[in-house]
Amino acid sequence: MCGIAGWVDFERDLVREVAAAQTMTRTMACRGPDDEGIWSAGHVTLGHRRLAVIDIEGGRQPMRTPETGPDGEPLAVVSYSGEVYNFKEIREELVLLGHRFRTRSDTEVVLRAYLQWGADFVDRFNGMYAFALWDTRTEELLLVRDRLGIKPLFYYPTPAGVLFGSEPKAILANPLGSAVMDLDGLRDALALARVPGRTPLRNLYEVRPGHIVRVGREGIRQEAYWRLETRPHTDDVPGSVAKVREILEDAVARQTVSDVPLCTLLSGGLDSSALTALAQRSLDADGGGRVRTFSVDFVGLAENFRPEPFREAPDAPFVTELVRHVGTDHREILLDTARLVEPGVRDAVLRAWDLPYGIGDHDPSLYLLFKAVRENSTVALSGESADEVFGGYLWFHAPVASQADTYPWHAINKVPVSEQATSFLDPALVKELSLAEYIADQYRSAANEVTHLPGDSPAERRMRLASYLNITRFLQMMLDRKDRMSMATGLEVRVPLCDHRLVEYVFNAPWSVKTFDGREKSLLRHAAKDLLPESIVRRRKAPYPSTQDPEYDEAVNRELSRIVADPDAPALPLLNVEAIRAHLAKPVDTPYSMMQRSVYTETPVRLNAWMELHGVDTRGLLV
Repeated sequence: MCGIAGWVDFERDLVREVAAAQTMTRTMACRGPDDEGIWSAGHVTLGHRRLAVIDIEGGRQPMRTPETGPDGEPLAVVSYSGEVYNFKEIREELVLLGHRFRTRSDTEVVLRAYLQWGADFVDRFNGMYAFALWDTRTEELLLVRDRLGIKPLFYYPTPAGVLFGSEPKAILANPLGSAVMDLDGLRDALALARVPGRTPLRNLYEVRPGHIVRVGREGIRQEAYWRLETRPHTDDVPGSVAKVREILEDAVARQTVSDVPLCTLLSGGLDSSALTALAQRSLDADGGGRVRTFSVDFVGLAENFRPEPFREAPDAPFVTELVRHVGTDHREILLDTARLVEPGVRDAVLRAWDLPYGIGDHDPSLYLLFKAVRENSTVALSGESADEVFGGYLWFHAPVASQADTYPWHAINKVPVSEQATSFLDPALVKELSLAEYIADQYRSAANEVTHLPGDSPAERRMRLASYLNITRFLQMMLDRKDRMSMATGLEVRVPLCDHRLVEYVFNAPWSVKTFDGREKSLLRHAAKDLLPESIVRRRKAPYPSTQDPEYDEAVNRELSRIVADPDAPALPLLNVEAIRAHLAKPVDTPYSMMQRSVYTETPVRLNAWMELHGVDTRGLLV
């Protein structure tokens, strides 16, 4: 896993701008602590920060073809982040076609696959990746992102080309990049539903999942090479369970390949337990040792646990049972609230996100978990996408949410997200934002992307729509959180349940098949039940844990108080100071939920810190 950055400008000689490219690239040292590389020629500069995982010695980047053109330049050069898990099969095919390889890396496979098949090469990849490839023959840059958007890639059009990077900070380090937030940008920051390709900053875009952005002298255009499509599902329940197991076994086997220490993130839930059991089975088949596993918990939670709507019991007893059942080498990471609210941790989380997104106390706890894991492992497997794909969230099973004409995770809230997210903003700004209308428009746009099969019942159409929204809008937030917090510590986190073959297959299974035993995630549960203790097979869905210590919310309130008392606070002109003071006058009797923290109390804190970090220009928001 790595960080990439670069610059194309058809009116400049970028060989003279290497210093700017180095500055852009070095902003992502955390993503690639092992090596740095820069390649420049004419109108292009590619930068790379490397986290060495496969072929540690041979995989240095940017990587260029040994073949050169008449001008002596390589035919193509790539700066690549991620993993192509089927690179060995593609390599064997390329060898039969006459290609010769100098390294064992998947990066060289990507490069030579482009020489063989052109832009169609992406159709052959199974993996998580984001990369920039420059073709010296056509003077065209390709920015490519994996199908599910597991790895990030941003771009910023300029008058004569483009800036790009794995994170916005790389782009903003270039003098041509500027941080300006307008009304649409603030709407995006508050809506709790990612719009593919959009960011809170004007002129800053993200390559959409499953897309290629082409940059040439004629301009910039984007092409889709993959979409989540509706297709007939012909397997019965036993056949569907068997197919899910087949894909899962193959995905986990591919993703346990690593030249550096690997582990799994274990919560004791169905998803992480299934991955851990399959990873151990894969290692056993290869003659490996015990899988390393890591879990997270909070000081005092076991003794003082209070059941919540989304969580009936703490994770720890289930983790213990799975470790005993599978025989992993386990370590628990225990966090306390004082650590979660440390200024240094908050600053690290903000710099990792780089945009005013956030998911409550999950962000600092994940960052600290990943930081501890990185002391022992370089690669981890995680269970993201199981709930979105298999239908695990509560809002799939609550008619008030699944049948609502809005995002299901919005409908589950008693107070609309549009009201919570704007509670502490200036009333005139809230009126100008019209956030409820924006959310409704984006929901309708997403809903119109879904196709249905002839003969589908209204109920089946609703559940297909709910699945589509979760996979294309909610999952992106979870993947962004995982990527930013892990890469800030130099940890590569792989997500086998995001294998596009699995996502396509389960998306098209009818809802009656996905819930054939009357429970959530029926297909996954039955595909893995022979590997797991009965208690975990029976366990209800529980999300990543939140702290139940009110001290966390009191710390957020202290930061709110500091902001409204500081006349130079960047976000102050956007805020409703009276509303914040009224909130601060109330005692914190019970801890907020993760959702409340994400869209209510932490919104002005995130905005203020982000604006301060990047010097964000918000003058266009003032009304």
